[in-house]
Amino acid sequence: MILDGSIHSWDERRDIIALSTEEEAVAFAAEHWIHTAQRAIQQKGHFFVALSGGSTPQKIYAQIVSRYKDAIDWTKVHLFWSDERDVPLNHTESNYYMAMESGFKTLPIPPNQIHPMRTKADTVASAADYEDLLHRILGPSPFDLVMLGIGEDGHTASLFPHSLALQEEEKWVVSNTIPTTEKKRITFSFKAIHHSARIEILVIGQSKQAIVPLVLNSAIRSPFPASAIGTNEVKALWILDRAAAHLLSDSERS
Repeated sequence: MILDGSIHSWDERRDIIALSTEEEAVAFAAEHWIHTAQRAIQQKGHFFVALSGGSTPQKIYAQIVSRYKDAIDWTKVHLFWSDERDVPLNHTESNYYMAMESGFKTLPIPPNQIHPMRTKADTVASAADYEDLLHRILGPSPFDLVMLGIGEDGHTASLFPHSLALQEEEKWVVSNTIPTTEKKRITFSFKAIHHSARIEILVIGQSKQAIVPLVLNSAIRSPFPASAIGTNEVKALWILDRAAAHLLSDSERS
């Protein structure tokens, strides 16, 4: 059964786990984050993670800090961000600000291993700067974990339906304009997201239950950008609570 709290294969590109409550889903995601970090540090001597924004990741970050502060060597951790709004880093809408205020600022991560997306007047230049930073620090190594969510319109990171960034096949980081609001963001492209050993998509709450089956049952090229996440080589793990998974059924799995 999909809703039994175990990891199941949805298809060749996605795995899925649905927990009974939001609290259980957040706890699972925090534990998964720590286990991934422990494994990466043991095997490679570092943990490269791209964080996401949103209310659910905020709860996960707070739990990581409160429950697992002594579980890993934080001096081996590099924090990146998968997208950012066009606001200063100290703005309350900044994904960087949210993560740091959720507790990451209290951890002994060396400041030069915290890599926010710094926005300028020219978001195209900001995106190019961040891509240069990624290539310089990662080199040939992939991310160990990329964290994502989905919006009620099927967007992920700042890859919105009908936006130009969906067509990007070469760059890792791009400036993208939200078609419905004309606001600019900086975001990983699909290419950057898939340059990772693990991808985690966090989906919590009743407000997401309508979009979840639409995304999971659509082709890679669909109106919903999140449908394109996951490859045969790097499967995306969807972590949901029962409310978000409510409209899924075993019969829909391929």
